[in-house]
Amino acid sequence: MKIHQPIQHRLTAVALLAGLALTGCGDESGPVGGPAQTASPAPSASPSAEPSPSTTVSPSTSSSPSPTADALPLVLTRDGGFAGFADRIAIGPDGIADVSTRRGKSRCRVEAGLLATIKTAAAKIDWSALESKPPTEQHPDDMIVAVAAQGGIARLEDPRVQPLEDPLGQLLKESYQPDINRSLCKPV
Repeated sequence: MKIHQPIQHRLTAVALLAGLALTGCGDESGPVGGPAQTASPAPSASPSAEPSPSTTVSPSTSSSPSPTADALPLVLTRDGGFAGFADRIAIGPDGIADVSTRRGKSRCRVEAGLLATIKTAAAKIDWSALESKPPTEQHPDDMIVAVAAQGGIARLEDPRVQPLEDPLGQLLKESYQPDINRSLCKPV
């Protein structure tokens, strides 16, 4: 069967674009990029690696967590990936969140039910057992979604911070919505 030249060029272009898209995406995982990995946690950063300003963690004032400890302030970051994300959400104890994305900066109040879920989940985590340096890329175009509190930081898909994966994933997903469409974090 002979295919007309213009159609053949279109099919070749479509095949080429599909191949490039699949090659460049990498193996993204976590609440935003796909299913969570159940493999071991990310390796720690090398001694020569410097923490990114967007993921720097303040020193902890408490060396051991307790079930009633307030783990806020808490910082959620999403960096890298094929799209080149550079997002940061810092949630204070009062529920006010400072949101920074490529679209700009804003402040919002986390919905009371979601804030309670985040506080309860964060209080269950042994933050002192986590790394103190931000996670590093595991492969090209690696999208790193990390959560930090009380001096510890881990990728959001790390089993040690699993209780926060769903509520923080929802908040991160909504951060790109226009203010008027947000229900989990209303502008203040």
